[in-house]
Amino acid sequence: MFTLGALVRTLSLELRVLVPGPPGVMEAEVTWVHTTELPDPSNYVRERELVLTNGLWIGQVTPAEFVASMKRAGAAGVMFGLLAATPTTPRELVDACREADLPLLEISPRVPFTAVSETVAAMYAEERQSVLVGMVRRGDALARAISRGAGASGVLQVLRRDHDLPLAVVDRMGRLLAEAGARLDDEQLQAVARGLARRPPALELELGPTDRATLFLVGAVGDVDAALICLRPVSALDRIEQDALEQAARFLSLEVAKQQAVQAIELRFASELLEMVLSGGRRAAEVPGRLQAFGVDAGGPLAVCAIAFAEGEAATLPGLAEVVGEFFVTEGVPVVVAGGTQDVVAVLSWRYPEDGLVSLAERLAGAVARRFTGRRPVVGLGGVADDSAGLREPLTRSRETCRVLRRSRGGPVARTFAELGTHRLLLGLQDAGALRGFADVVLVPMREHDVRRGGELEVTLRAFLDHDGHWAATAASLHVHVNTLRNRLSKITELTGRDVSRTEDRVDLFLALEADAMS
Repeated sequence: MFTLGALVRTLSLELRVLVPGPPGVMEAEVTWVHTTELPDPSNYVRERELVLTNGLWIGQVTPAEFVASMKRAGAAGVMFGLLAATPTTPRELVDACREADLPLLEISPRVPFTAVSETVAAMYAEERQSVLVGMVRRGDALARAISRGAGASGVLQVLRRDHDLPLAVVDRMGRLLAEAGARLDDEQLQAVARGLARRPPALELELGPTDRATLFLVGAVGDVDAALICLRPVSALDRIEQDALEQAARFLSLEVAKQQAVQAIELRFASELLEMVLSGGRRAAEVPGRLQAFGVDAGGPLAVCAIAFAEGEAATLPGLAEVVGEFFVTEGVPVVVAGGTQDVVAVLSWRYPEDGLVSLAERLAGAVARRFTGRRPVVGLGGVADDSAGLREPLTRSRETCRVLRRSRGGPVARTFAELGTHRLLLGLQDAGALRGFADVVLVPMREHDVRRGGELEVTLRAFLDHDGHWAATAASLHVHVNTLRNRLSKITELTGRDVSRTEDRVDLFLALEADAMS
């Protein structure tokens, strides 16, 4: 980049400013120089070029017409070269430039226009060299920051040495990885996460009534994993700043890839831990050492919880295990988190009363729901083991409880194994298709009858079961005579093939209603 001011300060060009133009224009960027003697060169002059002329067009057009053509082209200014025939710049040209507020420079007859072109070329070469040297220097600094473990914060520190910009690094889950000179609240972080989830991802975002941010995408293996955020619109960033931010984003990709590799290793080790717990035998002897490696006391009380999304949605999503782990770190609870396709399991140290686990699990579900907007997480708790040797039962129970909660419509987001009714637990362990088929076989004939006749057989059945088979109490709750109740229950027996007076048939009817609610 060069400016009119930089040319004027080059004493060897012997330039004199006749018309300075509007404030600041002398230091504005000029793209190149253009020599012309055409009476109207507006079709050939590019925007922000400096026009060099000896005025040979005088006599064909007036200076005012020539200047008007320069304004149409968006020229940066005019440089008039003095000759023996024109030892001074024409007054009409000076007046026209002053009237149009277009900068006008005068160059000595001793200096050819080629000297100006050479000076400009030298300025560009020097600038380019400076940019390349800066990129190499910055690249070395970025590499050192990452190799020394400074992470994303170290990358931002390197950037801030050269550019005073408000910066942050945010991953696709909306987690703040680092910040320097910027402060993003939870709502802004989630806006970034939504922007990164778009296809294609957003490159500029509104983060508030007055805040517009530019995103420089960070990808580890093709996908967008995070973004380097500059709290400035791209229009406010010059080319050098944009180049520096793009360079830093590429180095951040290395950092993200490293973090992902570490997380993958940790998740694999955690998954192996669950296999050790479930397999028992000789492998169970390795459990204490594996827990200690994650900072979890294997000799103290241990709780297990399993989390997944409600049925009708994917049971887990990428990033769920990381969000769960982050929650427990925030809570100050040592934990091992293992992710899978059906649930995410957390094994944690727990030296508090067991009833406090439900409150913790509810907070966990809330944290996950905030990260995965529009989804309903559920948490199953399997109880507390005295030490690592007793983990198998709490692990199995937590996953079974989570599976049951996934199929429940509404209700608590977190429950313990002990809070589940035995029948509900058994139903939760069955295939969803089998549950639906069983419920339909038992209930559909009765429901079709209700639709055809406008009856209330299903309502009657539910009331009868809710009142533990007491005829008088059921009839009173329905506001019908006992004989009417008997007639309705006889019809239910006829349609379903289940006699409400028989315990085993009554169990079938009850389970069919429960299976219908869960499927």
